[in-house]
Amino acid sequence: MRERTERLAPNADSGHTAPGAKATVPHAAIRGGMYQPHADAVGEFIVRKEDVNSFGILFKPVMWFMAFLLAAVVAGCGSGGGNDQIGADPGPAPNPAGAVCASGPACVPLATAGRFAILSVSALTNVTPSVVTGDVGLTVAAGALIGLTCAEVSGQIFSKDVTGPPCKVADAAMLTQAEIDADHAYNDAIGRKPAAFTELGAGNIGGLILDPGIYEWSTGVTIPTNVTLTGGPNDVWIFQIEQTLSVSPGVRIILAGGALPQNVYWAPAHDVDLGENSQFTGLLLPAAAVFMRKGASINGRLLAFAVHLDQNTVTRPGP
Repeated sequence: MRERTERLAPNADSGHTAPGAKATVPHAAIRGGMYQPHADAVGEFIVRKEDVNSFGILFKPVMWFMAFLLAAVVAGCGSGGGNDQIGADPGPAPNPAGAVCASGPACVPLATAGRFAILSVSALTNVTPSVVTGDVGLTVAAGALIGLTCAEVSGQIFSKDVTGPPCKVADAAMLTQAEIDADHAYNDAIGRKPAAFTELGAGNIGGLILDPGIYEWSTGVTIPTNVTLTGGPNDVWIFQIEQTLSVSPGVRIILAGGALPQNVYWAPAHDVDLGENSQFTGLLLPAAAVFMRKGASINGRLLAFAVHLDQNTVTRPGP
């Protein structure tokens, strides 16, 4: 079947969110609030909402004070060895904003969450070998549930406690703040109104060429064939999806015209499924779990309620 290559332009009466504009959306610790148990192909993964809450609810003023007093971290653990480190200076976090977003919607602010390639609330499972370029953190669950090894991560692995891979850095205060910032980023992304495009393709965007702008669906979104995002290095795409996001095996998200992966934001309310050997691009901010099937890769970030890897490649885009 021939792929559709329809070129889209914004609705004339909707326009784009002005640079620097920010929707007023109450912070509600949404990520994880809608999570439902998901039976994965490799086993049953069950998380009860009452057992694991977003840090946006748990955060207390005392943690603000601790965030100033406790600097965490240690040199990267990509060598596969090392000892537990607590209170070491991590150095500056990477610039989370990426390129200056000078046209179309403003960048979604990530703050401290921007340093991570993977930031998960409740679980971080992994079928080895995976390759992660960038920092990794598990914010609520114990560090013992981090499935990545030191050798698989070119960056730092952060745990809220002293359990986890031997190279991990225990820094509960920093992870608390990063989780709050990830919640704010999700709220910011879904709160941008008005959308330039609504209900595009009835949720099927396979084969399309998408210009910068804000896209909104009240359904799930499926991507059965390659999609191209075309724009410049200062352009932004925000995808607001009220249900699931599903990418078929082998499908690619292609950037054209100088577009940058750090300026592409996907904000589904439910699970994300990246099919086998798919090549995804952009920042994933789901309120539920990300399932990367065998051999899938992403040039972007996973800031999710849960992350499940299976011999994947995750690359945090440069600043």
